[in-house]
Amino acid sequence: MQSTTYRQPGLRVTEHTLEVPLDHAQPDGERIEVFGRAVVLAEKADANQPWLVFLQGGPGFEGPRPASPDSPAWLQRALADYRVLLLDQRGMGRSTPVGPADAGAAAPQVLADRLALYRADAIVRDAECFREALGVDRWSVLGQSFGGFCAVTYLSTFPGSLREAFITGGLPPLDRGIDEVYRETYRTTLERTGQHHERYPQDRDRLRSLMARLAAEDVRLPGGDRLTPHRLRQLGLMLGTGTGSEKLHHLLELPCASPAFLHDVERASPFVRNPLYAVIHESCYANGQVSAWSAQRVMPAELADDPTALTGEHVFPWMFEEFAGLAPFRDAAGLLAHRHWGPLYDPRVLALNEVPCAAAIYVDDMYVPRAFSEQTARHIRGLRPWITNEFQHDGLHSGKVLGRLIEMVRS
Repeated sequence: MQSTTYRQPGLRVTEHTLEVPLDHAQPDGERIEVFGRAVVLAEKADANQPWLVFLQGGPGFEGPRPASPDSPAWLQRALADYRVLLLDQRGMGRSTPVGPADAGAAAPQVLADRLALYRADAIVRDAECFREALGVDRWSVLGQSFGGFCAVTYLSTFPGSLREAFITGGLPPLDRGIDEVYRETYRTTLERTGQHHERYPQDRDRLRSLMARLAAEDVRLPGGDRLTPHRLRQLGLMLGTGTGSEKLHHLLELPCASPAFLHDVERASPFVRNPLYAVIHESCYANGQVSAWSAQRVMPAELADDPTALTGEHVFPWMFEEFAGLAPFRDAAGLLAHRHWGPLYDPRVLALNEVPCAAAIYVDDMYVPRAFSEQTARHIRGLRPWITNEFQHDGLHSGKVLGRLIEMVRS
């Protein structure tokens, strides 16, 4: 492992780069690099604090880049008790990247087989490699969103490596079909869109006008992609966060032909910067299943027929045609959509869990269905759920949630 240490205001930071197997089932095969940034308060740099590993949302995102002890906001509470390891998921950030150039250089089946190695089970095994390299006996994990899915995989496969588990907006369904999941996320997305239009009724007419214009005209985004009606619908992804409705309204009020509008629409989409997010997103819910483009198949008619209805965290096959940055992944994504994925969780192990756990379940979560999360909470022995409507899916970033979960685990 290669390491570099430096200081930031109030922090001592150590950057670690570790080689791990691309396929953990073949430890002597090809290797990739995974990056982790260890952060500790400057005044506690020499203290023997326990470790907390942050498992980032996604899939296909890097860990946060801290600017100070309170940026991101939850970090301040974490650093009071822990030294924190911020992992970049394999394929992202400073870990060995996966991008369009890599996709274009590989045959579709070869690429699909490679990308199948980037799910939660591989991320957890990467974390285990870090734990062993750092000489840590047991550590705690904090999983946000998809990172919570990873935490449940961790509890299933390496419970002996964990002291505690904190999960925010990320308890995955254990025995629900992927179609059930997407039907429920469509229901909540339609509900959230309706709430937005009640708050900003002028946005409904604005969307209707924009959809008609985009269907008739060739409007190009700054990167060169055409802005189509169904691409504009994806702005609904913004509605799952605490201030998302306000941000969407402020975007929609901009003139359609203005550089600001086109720039902000393009920036609102994470798919080109983080292509893994689109490529393996449905596999997060394909726990021993085939996804078969579930979001496309189960889209409700009332959404498809209403030009003012928006989509949320849904991935569609047309994206690999219309997003230039995703086009090199098109054939591989099609193969992955028809792949029978292995299981990510072991219900028998979870039912016997002895790791202290607490999870924030958000009543109005648009991305991870509340009802299914509550079922999972009941199945993980000893897990203490906190069901709240005070926050949206990004509640961790308020800085209040982690402290509550720590108190729950220790009380």
